Amino acid sequence: MTAVLSRPAAPPLRRDRRRWAWGLAAPAAVGWALASALDGGVLNPAGGTQFGRFAGAALSPALDGAFLGVLGTAALVTVAYAVLGTALALVLGAAGAVLLARTTWGGRRLGWAAARGALAVPRGLHEAVWGLLLVNLLGLDPWVGVLAIGLPCGAVTAKVFADLLDEVPRGPYDALLAQGSGRVAAALYGLVPQATGGLLSYAVYRLECAVRSAVVLGLVGAGGLGYQLSLSFSSLRWPEVWTAVYALALLCLGADVAGRAVRRRVAAPRRRAGTLSRDRVLTAAARAALAAVARAWWFLALSPASLVSARAREQAGYVLGAAWPPAGGGDLLREVARQAVVTLQTSVLAIAVATAGAVLVAGPAARLAGRSAPGRVAGALVRAALLLLRAVPPPVWALVLLFVLLPGVLPGALALGVYTLGVLGRLTAEVVEEADARPRSALTALGARPAGAWLYGVAPQAAGPVLAFALYRWEVAVRDTLLVGLLGAGGLGALLASRLAVFDWPAVTTVLLATIALTLAVDLVSERARRALR
Repeated sequence: MTAVLSRPAAPPLRRDRRRWAWGLAAPAAVGWALASALDGGVLNPAGGTQFGRFAGAALSPALDGAFLGVLGTAALVTVAYAVLGTALALVLGAAGAVLLARTTWGGRRLGWAAARGALAVPRGLHEAVWGLLLVNLLGLDPWVGVLAIGLPCGAVTAKVFADLLDEVPRGPYDALLAQGSGRVAAALYGLVPQATGGLLSYAVYRLECAVRSAVVLGLVGAGGLGYQLSLSFSSLRWPEVWTAVYALALLCLGADVAGRAVRRRVAAPRRRAGTLSRDRVLTAAARAALAAVARAWWFLALSPASLVSARAREQAGYVLGAAWPPAGGGDLLREVARQAVVTLQTSVLAIAVATAGAVLVAGPAARLAGRSAPGRVAGALVRAALLLLRAVPPPVWALVLLFVLLPGVLPGALALGVYTLGVLGRLTAEVVEEADARPRSALTALGARPAGAWLYGVAPQAAGPVLAFALYRWEVAVRDTLLVGLLGAGGLGALLASRLAVFDWPAVTTVLLATIALTLAVDLVSERARRALR
């Protein structure tokens, strides 16, 4: 009698309730935010003429020598702030990463959680908020721009660096511990060398972000291209506005191209005769970075003495004394809660707009092999448009949209959505570029149409990373919502600006604590969502 061998039955596919819960919660949240944004009037017909003038000036920017000279000097100021802010952020990030990595804390989870919680305070506030606070302490000193970029970006860099250290193999680290080394020394010699590529790559990316942060600080009075853009906008000189916008785009393009080149070389180290060799381009880039830091320090005429001057100490003592304890009146707390809801609605709607737009442009924007000449031209145009969207700060988009939209959630959300689309569109295009091309090629060879090959061959691979990027950008959008609110688009930012205007420091502290708490809550929700969608 012959025995019949059968394969064990495959386990049945089960519905992941967590994914379904998040899948239903996301459209419900977007619907809630959209309903609030469309409540009441939306359009402002009176501003259509001015919006037309603004749009028409895009083809006739101001190119006179005097204005271009002013923009050139302003660009140097912006670059100097970005370079020094990045240098400070990297120093703080490198120092904090070893102390924040889960690996170096071992089983002491309480200490690790406390360190991460302390880190959330500086990174929970936007660079513009730091700038406004530091102006009250230091006055119009160039240290304001450097510290406003370096402190929050340093906290973010420390978190990212710590995560990179936690991802590398622990073998060398454990071996050094076994030989009696301390945890910090073991991390420096056992973890950092393995993570060098990722650390350098993120350091270059941080410079690209610092350029945009320096522009934003210019909008609140720190000088540079952002300040010139603000002056031209307030005087309705649209040709000058577009010249400043194009200058910003070129500056961001330069940082983007340089960053891509360095990251490619870091990802693919040069080899000679089968062994690693020094990359002369990377060496030259490192020397140029050090020279740029020295040049920026000289250009801005920074003086460490101004940080500890008698005026700075006196003003810091006054502000800290006046700001604590925070205000706790019922009317203020109710207003804080109401504006926190507005901030949350604005960020949700903004990330929904940006994600939908990024999915639509990801295909054309991706650099894929085998494309026709018209496809390559269309891709270059889409990438240029995305660059322009992320080069213009969100407050400028908000001011433009307020020509044709009434104040409220909608103009702030659309301004943030347009800006975030520029960032998320680029990230989504890179995800598509790195996706395995074989499924799409196989479907095309079997006769599938391009849309079908894309839907079944690329979309399943890209869905996870794109959702992760969207959730990460939601965290950033909450902080950017505060920036848009500072210029009158509503939310906690508008409330903060009104309290700063009258030097109501206890109320300022309350609003700042509410902002940090909201940022932490969004970080927690975003982390849970990413974990469920993996």
